[in-house]
Amino acid sequence: MLASLFIKNYALIDELKVRFSNGYTIITGETGAGKSILLGGLSLVLGKRADLSLLKNKEEKCVIESEFGIAAYNLKEFFEEEDLDYEDQTFIRREILPSGKSRAFINDTPVTLDVLNRLGGRLIDIHSQHQTLELTEEEFQYHVIDAVAGNFSLIKEYQTVLSSYTAEKKALNKLLKDQEEASKEYEYNSFLVKELEALKLDTLDKEDLESSYEQLSNVEEIKEKLSHALQLINTDEVGVQTSVTELKNIFAKMQGYGAAYQSLHERIQSVLIEIDDINTEVLGLEEGLETDPSELDRLQETLQKIYALEKKHMVSGIAELLEIQHKLQEKVSITENADEAILEKQKAIEKIAVGLNKLATQIHKQRAKVIPSLKKDLEKIISELGMPNARFQISVTHEDKFLPNGKDVLTFEFSANKGTDFGLLKKVASGGELSRIMLAIKSILSNYMKLPTIMFDEIDTGVSGEIAIKMADIMKDMSKYMQVFCITHLPQVAAKGDQHLKVYKESTLLGTSSNLKQLNPQERVTEIAQMLGGENVSSSALSHAKELLS
Repeated sequence: MLASLFIKNYALIDELKVRFSNGYTIITGETGAGKSILLGGLSLVLGKRADLSLLKNKEEKCVIESEFGIAAYNLKEFFEEEDLDYEDQTFIRREILPSGKSRAFINDTPVTLDVLNRLGGRLIDIHSQHQTLELTEEEFQYHVIDAVAGNFSLIKEYQTVLSSYTAEKKALNKLLKDQEEASKEYEYNSFLVKELEALKLDTLDKEDLESSYEQLSNVEEIKEKLSHALQLINTDEVGVQTSVTELKNIFAKMQGYGAAYQSLHERIQSVLIEIDDINTEVLGLEEGLETDPSELDRLQETLQKIYALEKKHMVSGIAELLEIQHKLQEKVSITENADEAILEKQKAIEKIAVGLNKLATQIHKQRAKVIPSLKKDLEKIISELGMPNARFQISVTHEDKFLPNGKDVLTFEFSANKGTDFGLLKKVASGGELSRIMLAIKSILSNYMKLPTIMFDEIDTGVSGEIAIKMADIMKDMSKYMQVFCITHLPQVAAKGDQHLKVYKESTLLGTSSNLKQLNPQERVTEIAQMLGGENVSSSALSHAKELLS
């Protein structure tokens, strides 16, 4: 419920603070006194866009703050999703700065207008004649019938399953599209895979192959050079080994002359050992060299295939070729296994559809079940509101297609007078008729769900007498389940309120301002008497006012 409202520097309001009671609150005042200003200020804390021209004093900021009791509205999940501090008594503040910038806060946490608007829609329903067009919208009509049918939890479950169904259908379509595209390239990709697999790339080392090929290609030249190297090492007269041996013998005789000669002898001994090892290794290489034309051909062929594939796939290495091979294998596999994957996906979709159909059937049955009683209740209330011949025709037709809230197409038709054909509400109902129908519907809904605070803005325009009293009774009954505000010019409606607030305008040397005050019992008598007979209150008007209040 709306517990309090504070407005500062807004339109004709200097500063206003008022607390509201639960139940049925009446707001009255002369035309132009500022009732619309009050609604405008309230709309700002509900997320309406700000207008700099609304600042009374252009040099100061405008502040509007409201306090709401929200314990009964199941809003904790909303607060968690928006990362807001939840409090049963929640404060919403809106500031409009002289610069034109606007700021919004929920429990002192800055929020966007979108967040404010979504929260505001769950806290207050401001209902005026032009807003009755909501009644003609299909979404609202479904909301009404599902509230009466108690379908909300079923629909939530249905929508969860529908989300899975939609996701699976999307996945199936992707599989079908991938299969179609892959099929076009399947033969070519298969050829490429076989071409790559034939080389057994994971067993090859390009550098080793190139090294082996170079050696076999130049085997005679290598043999010749190795033979020459052996001659240099082993020639009796001038070979390296002979010369170093002579050096060793010389220093062997001199090592007794000092440590320096001994060290040289040891180093020469090490060189001789190393030369001997080199000789043995070169000899082994020479003996191991053989010409092998067939192996040379094999190496050449393998390397040519590798080079050709590298050029074909525009890469430079076996690792990259293997990566391409794996990707092509995946594409080929998708095509080869697509039918099985598609079949599995189709079975999953069919299984989900069975559950969806079951839920949609339950939703349909509960809707169809409550239509007669909803129609009866609507016609009864509308009759009491001065439309005795009004009739409704409501139907739900079960379709094959899965819709966002079931499989029903809802038709909500209306006839205001005897002998007139039924037609869609938006085509045949006048503004005044829509206003009364909306009041009837909100009255019925208040018995089935926790509605937010509702504010009726002159919904009783154009009615009087017994119809006005009946409207007031309906709003009074609604206030047993929710907080109801009514801005009215009718004394019959005003007399039914639990709390009576008056908007009035004051003029001083400094200017004109609007104010709001709560009326005590005697002030209520005077106010209603003035609504009955004008400013000059007669004794009969006072008596009539007291009668209405009693």
